[in-house]
Amino acid sequence: MSPTFRGGHNIAMKLPKAQFERTVAFYRDVLGMEVTDESSPGVVDQCASVQLGPVTLWFDRVDNYARADLWLELFTDDVDGAARHLAAHGVAVQDELEPFPAGMDAHWISNPVGIPHIVRLADEDQSPS
Repeated sequence: MSPTFRGGHNIAMKLPKAQFERTVAFYRDVLGMEVTDESSPGVVDQCASVQLGPVTLWFDRVDNYARADLWLELFTDDVDGAARHLAAHGVAVQDELEPFPAGMDAHWISNPVGIPHIVRLADEDQSPS
């Protein structure tokens, strides 16, 4: 039986340091959205989020990036089965892209044009850390 996949609740916009403040200000000041500071020194030094309906858009400052990048979330019912299924279709696990929080059962992959996706259990399926 193949694992199932569905869209998650999170999109991360990885932003170069020089564009972080202007991008956050666009969503806050131009679009009038409520921006929440999600910074966590030592983890993500500068981070913010906005709600886009049922999806959270995260803004992560990445000091060594020259351009913005989007990262997407996929939920699956079987992380190990998903990794095997994806490998059978030539999609390699790329867990070196970014560390996971302790206890998270997940893998990083990229689509054919290089957009990273986290493949993980849904929040309600995630075991407590």
